[in-house]
Amino acid sequence: MMRGLGRGRIPVSDAVYRDLVSTLFTMRLPIAGFGALYGIVGALIYLKWPDSVIAGLTVAAVAVTAGRVVLINRYHQAGGAFQEVPALRRWELAYELLTYLFAILLAALNVRGLTAHAPLIHLATISLVFTFGAGVVSRTSSRLRLCMVSVTLAVLPTVTAMLVHAASDHAERLHSEFFLLEAFLLVAVGLMSLQSAAHLYASAVEHLSTKQDMAKLAKYDPLTGLPNRLLVREAFQELFSFSRRSQSQLAVHYLDLDGFKAINDRYGHPAGDKLLVEVAQRLLSTVRASDLACRLGGDEFLIIQSDVRHRDQAELLGRRIIRQISEDYDIEGATMRVTASIGVAMVPECGIELDRLIECADAALYQSKSRGKAQVLFCNPDDELLTGRAVA
Repeated sequence: MMRGLGRGRIPVSDAVYRDLVSTLFTMRLPIAGFGALYGIVGALIYLKWPDSVIAGLTVAAVAVTAGRVVLINRYHQAGGAFQEVPALRRWELAYELLTYLFAILLAALNVRGLTAHAPLIHLATISLVFTFGAGVVSRTSSRLRLCMVSVTLAVLPTVTAMLVHAASDHAERLHSEFFLLEAFLLVAVGLMSLQSAAHLYASAVEHLSTKQDMAKLAKYDPLTGLPNRLLVREAFQELFSFSRRSQSQLAVHYLDLDGFKAINDRYGHPAGDKLLVEVAQRLLSTVRASDLACRLGGDEFLIIQSDVRHRDQAELLGRRIIRQISEDYDIEGATMRVTASIGVAMVPECGIELDRLIECADAALYQSKSRGKAQVLFCNPDDELLTGRAVA
């Protein structure tokens, strides 16, 4: 699924969106460091000019910084980039709001600092704005709206205050001219920063899109679009970790089509390929979003069923798959029919290593075919494996 910049103008896939958002939550140290810098500058200003507003802004900025760090920690505790996209959008929104609040506090520090009419105070506060702008562009250009709004919130009030200050009466020679020049420079740097952010964002999207496309070619079956063996290995570890945390089981279903060779021999390989694509679509419509369906090769498929509380759930899914696959297929005007045999290995009952589980499920599949096909048979871990045809 493609999602807009929406967040912007360039449409991105969910996978690219995950990568873009995940970069925001790797900035714990820079965020904490800049928050500490704000605190130090605020403290020094207060020592030179004991002002309650400066003190309040400094305390608020430190509190917001702490909130941003806590948010990052909780994001990772909740599952990080592996969460569903709607959840990621909520995390991103929370990140944005805290960043905007910090930018407002930074602008407020500059506006308040100008009222002191002290060059050193102004130098310290304006330096924070330039540093913030550079940091935002380098850290958050992956989310262009966040970058643009943050820079605008920090720069615009500061520039406005400087222009008002330049228009005020002051005896110092060229006072107004220097503040006008400084305001112009701040606007120019801000605009160049936003232009750089837009360029960096476009480059990041292009790079990540290419990366995802290459990863998809490596990890997905080109015919059916299902995950292949490589992706199964990666996904199995995540599913197994989840099953341990939830104290549930996994069921590894090894599926082989009955009668597929006859389809190929009679109608040809192009028709057989179309049937395989239809089988893949039926599998996807049968399993849950939390399960994994993949193609191992030929007419062999693997389903990893998650959150299994009892063996009956695995048997129920296996029978449902057989029923769906056994319905007639209309391919190129011809009615075709295949069935499926399934062998099932339970995790951790039959082991926790994927190769062992596939061998176990394959052995049960072999027995299923020998008993008349279109059956679901469970692997008994105490039995000697009868075949080792499938190795992931």
